[in-house]
Amino acid sequence: MKRKLNLNKVKVSRQVQIAPGVFVLSFPRPWDFTAGQVLGIGAHATDEARLYSIASGELDEEVDVLFNINPDGKLTPWLAKIVTGDNIWVSEPFGSFTGTAEPAWWIASGTGIAPFSAMLRTGLIAGKKLIHGGRSLDSFYFHEKFKPLLGDNYVRCCSRDSAPGIYDGRITKYLSTLNQLPANEKYYLCGSAEMVVEVRDILIEKGIPFDNIISEIYF
Repeated sequence: MKRKLNLNKVKVSRQVQIAPGVFVLSFPRPWDFTAGQVLGIGAHATDEARLYSIASGELDEEVDVLFNINPDGKLTPWLAKIVTGDNIWVSEPFGSFTGTAEPAWWIASGTGIAPFSAMLRTGLIAGKKLIHGGRSLDSFYFHEKFKPLLGDNYVRCCSRDSAPGIYDGRITKYLSTLNQLPANEKYYLCGSAEMVVEVRDILIEKGIPFDNIISEIYF
């Protein structure tokens, strides 16, 4: 996701690789934000920023950003080499893919889990169910935070690997097996365009009103 934004310099607190080619980058929080919002990141003040969802809670002292390396990308190969004390350039947060205290379904794949991490860490967990898709067992980022708080309302769907307690198949396969979904709740979708479109079609087919489906696509 690209957008021309005003960028300001921040100093990186640390960077941790949490899975092969997947990182969490942190820096001191310079502004308030709403869980689910995105920010722009660049290597220089004049860069065309790349957008990332904030993965930390609204009151956390640091901002966490989850990203994976795109070998053909202009930013992530450079970003993956960042170490503590290095500078990056970030925008103020914005966006309307934001959580509420109302019951809702969160549906995510890949790094699309980031905004739901922010919502969870902000305390928006009552009445929430998370359907988390991944190709391999190491792609369920932040599962150690979701599982204790959501319990049986946290469902992991794995398309390539198998393990006890994890659904064998994609998110779309899991949703297709459900006989009834609450039509009066909101459904938040975040992931690839393919996932979002396929899940949206399944939800509509099962009677979920279009206006109750809120989506954010990750490229």
